[in-house]
Amino acid sequence: MTQIPAGLQASIADFIQIRRDIHAHPELGLKEFRTSDLVAARLTEWGYQVTRGLAETGIVAQLKRGQGSKRLGLRADMDALPIVEQTGLSYASCHHGVMHACGHDGHTAMLLAAAWYLVEQGRFDGTLNLIFQPAEEHPGGAQIMIEQGLFERFPCDAVYAMHNMPGHPVGHLLLRDGPTMASSDDVTITITGQGGHGAMPHQATDCVVAASSLVMALQTIVARNVPPLKTAVVTVGSFVAGQANNVIPVSARLELSVRALDREVRDLLQQRITALAQAQAEGYGCQARVDYRRDYPVLVNTQAETDLAREVALGLVGADRVTLQAEPLTGSEDFAFMLDHCPGSYLMIGNGAGEGSCMVHNPGYDFNDDNLATGAAFWVALTERFLQD
Repeated sequence: MTQIPAGLQASIADFIQIRRDIHAHPELGLKEFRTSDLVAARLTEWGYQVTRGLAETGIVAQLKRGQGSKRLGLRADMDALPIVEQTGLSYASCHHGVMHACGHDGHTAMLLAAAWYLVEQGRFDGTLNLIFQPAEEHPGGAQIMIEQGLFERFPCDAVYAMHNMPGHPVGHLLLRDGPTMASSDDVTITITGQGGHGAMPHQATDCVVAASSLVMALQTIVARNVPPLKTAVVTVGSFVAGQANNVIPVSARLELSVRALDREVRDLLQQRITALAQAQAEGYGCQARVDYRRDYPVLVNTQAETDLAREVALGLVGADRVTLQAEPLTGSEDFAFMLDHCPGSYLMIGNGAGEGSCMVHNPGYDFNDDNLATGAAFWVALTERFLQD
C-alpha cells in the first residue's frame, strides 16, 4: 500500500489540472516561456525564493528551514518534442507539431505538487533547491544551467531526478546504482570521391561504394572491438548520396548515433569510427571527413545516494513495487551532466504496461496522471529523509 500523505492526496486533482494545462500548451527547448511563467508564479505564491533566467527559461526555487547545513537538489524537465500529437485527448496539444511525448509535463507537475506540500506540511532542516530545467531533449539545458553557474549559486550535496517509464506498472519505482543511461554522440561522415557518368564508372571514384562498405565495416566495431560484457550501439540512421541513377555523385554523407554505458568504451568508439572511416575511404580512392560531436555523457548514479532513494522507495510503495537494481538503458539523458558535478541518482517510475501503454516519443503517448501522487510523495519523503531535523 502506497503511503501518500493525506494532505497531498487531497490536493492532487489540482496538480492533474496543472499537468493537463502544460500538456495542452507544449513548448520546445529554451522556449518554455509559458511553462516557466506558470511554474514561477506558483512557486513564488507558495513562498519559495525563485530565481529565473538560467538557460533562458530555467528556474531554481529555494526553500530554507531551520539551521541545517545540508542542501538537496530535485530536478524536473519542462520541454516538449517536435511531434504531431495523435492522442485525441480533450487536453491535447494546441500547438500543431509540438507535444509532450516524453512526460515532462508530468515530471513538472509532480515536483510542483511536492513543492506545495513541503511548504504546507514538510518537516525538514536545511536547504531545498528545486530545479525546473528547460531543453532536456535538445540542446541539453542541464549543461547550459551548469555553465551559467547552477551549482556555484545553488550548491547541492546531492541531486535527484525522476522519469516515467512505459512498460512497467504504474507507480512502480526502478532504481540503479552505477552506469544507468548511455552516452549519446552524433557523428557525420562525409565521403568524397570523383563524380562521373554511371555508364563509365572506371572514370570516376565512387563515393557510394566506399560509403556502403563503411556502413558494413562500422558494424564490426561493437562485434570485434568492444569487450563482450560491455554495451555499445553504433547506428547509421541516414545515408544520403546522389540524385539520379546514372550519375556517380561527388560525395556521400552518413549520419550516426553512437552510444555507450562506459566512458572508456565511448572513447574507443570515437577512435575506431574515425579510423575506419578514413581507412575505408582511402581503400576506395576517396577521402573521409569525420565530424564527431560528443553530446550527453554516460549517466552514473552514485551508490550512497541511490541507496537512500531505495530506502525511501521501499518505505513509500513496498518491496513488491520497487526494482532495486534495474537494467541500464541505452537511451540518454542530460541529467548526466548534473551527476558529473554532484552526487545523486536518477530513477524511473512506471507509466503503465500492456494494452493502452505507449512508449515515449510516440504521437500516441500520454503521461499517466495516477503517477502524480506517488511521484510527489517520493519527493516529499526523500526531502524529509535527506534533510532530517
